[in-house]
Amino acid sequence: MSTTLADRPRTGKPARKPGLLHGLTWLVVRQHRTALWLIGAATLLGAAMIVYRRGEMVSMLDRLGWPGKDVDLPNNPEGFQYVSGALGGLPVILGVFLGAPLIAGDQEHGTAQLVTTQSVPRRRWLAVKLIGCLSVVLVSTAVLGALFTWWWEPYREVLPAEWMQGEIFDATGPMPAALSLFLTTCGIAIGMVLRRTLPAMTVTFFFSVAVELAWGEFRDRLATPRLFTYPLDADSPAFLDQAVEHDRWIGTADGQLFGWGTCAEQTERATNACIKEHGIVNNVVEYFGYDQMPGMQWTGAGLLLGGTAVVAVFILWWATRRPL
Repeated sequence: MSTTLADRPRTGKPARKPGLLHGLTWLVVRQHRTALWLIGAATLLGAAMIVYRRGEMVSMLDRLGWPGKDVDLPNNPEGFQYVSGALGGLPVILGVFLGAPLIAGDQEHGTAQLVTTQSVPRRRWLAVKLIGCLSVVLVSTAVLGALFTWWWEPYREVLPAEWMQGEIFDATGPMPAALSLFLTTCGIAIGMVLRRTLPAMTVTFFFSVAVELAWGEFRDRLATPRLFTYPLDADSPAFLDQAVEHDRWIGTADGQLFGWGTCAEQTERATNACIKEHGIVNNVVEYFGYDQMPGMQWTGAGLLLGGTAVVAVFILWWATRRPL
């Protein structure tokens, strides 16, 4: 006699509900678990180092009586420049070692063809890979960038680098995350086009270095510099100590400007005669104020995130036009 489902004994164990990691998500996490562990460990180590080094520097400043007294810190106070340099290089490292092999490795070893023939649409598979990879990059770099900003910002007056230098500007606020997301996504695109891991990593490295150099030249275009005029024989105003000087002139009362070295004569008498001849009475400074830094960083981050979105769309478009 046949039995129905209703006649079969029940075990009493409820069916398991799928957890957060299942299907493609589980596959991607398992496939890249080594990279995830390394990024997580590096993030924790970097965070611990920043907290420790900042504590050492604060203790030293307290012993020296800052801010009540002027202090001269060494050129590399408790590893500050090492940490800022490491953060500056982090976007390149992520682009080369995480982005470039992400799809190229699967193409090279046939994993991409295997996965996309198992009733999984290639666009969905790519979307899961992209979202997972970029989420890890975002969390890691946002944490490190926030901690480094916490270290630098209250003590910027006594630390060696000015705020518009790359080692500060690109390592604080939203910039580490924005640069890392852009270069990682570009690395993924390069790897998918080249289809080989080692060539993709090599090209990504040189591309990332070129982007970093170009970004350094573009940084001062993220805001409009300000002009400030003060008498020729007066001291420089205090607020310019925290500003970044972009250019400087000497000028007449009616606004005519001359180059800073126009009256740099060999003798004081000749210099005074030159100043009198040209009617020069003012110093004119073109500068970026420290209060412009957040706006410049968010403008730059917006441009980089826009570029990240464009490259991500290209990756999905390319996957639908070319075989993996």
